Amino acid sequence: MKILTTQLTGLLQRISQSEEEAIEETARLLAQASVGEGKVYFACFDGLEGVELNALHNSEPFYQLEKWTPDTVINDVDRVCIFTKSSQNEDALALAKQLAEEFIPFAAVASEKPDEGNELSELAYTYISMKVRGGILPHPTKLGERTLIPHLFSALFVYEAIKLSYDEIIFDDDEL
Repeated sequence: MKILTTQLTGLLQRISQSEEEAIEETARLLAQASVGEGKVYFACFDGLEGVELNALHNSEPFYQLEKWTPDTVINDVDRVCIFTKSSQNEDALALAKQLAEEFIPFAAVASEKPDEGNELSELAYTYISMKVRGGILPHPTKLGERTLIPHLFSALFVYEAIKLSYDEIIFDDDEL
């Protein structure tokens, strides 16, 4: 338990230290839809659908968030945040390309760092790395695999950080 806590704490600190600016930029991007006529969507892939469920059904839901499906019609006043374990996810990349072609600014959250080889980060208006590089428990299984890969944990942490900044923007009358 102590090792798990230590490693998860380290992961969250890495996200906090290196992604703070991207998180604030993402909150501002999403707020553009909320202060106007648009809607906010979370397009979640790779088992990260828990982020959207949490955002929609929590005791304090994400303001102006609508449920996203592949059939959702997204307009230029709407904003989207794509959550995916991997920036290589074909469905996430297809959505990103569609949004980019339609000139709809969107954010993306994935494990990998942003660089020239990361097409999702290149397409996104803002990009947040979850810093998940693999399993985190030091005791591998009999097959040599790590036992916990905290994608959803990291994604929920990033979501909560975005929500904090977003709520400050939306509910601070001075900014409107």
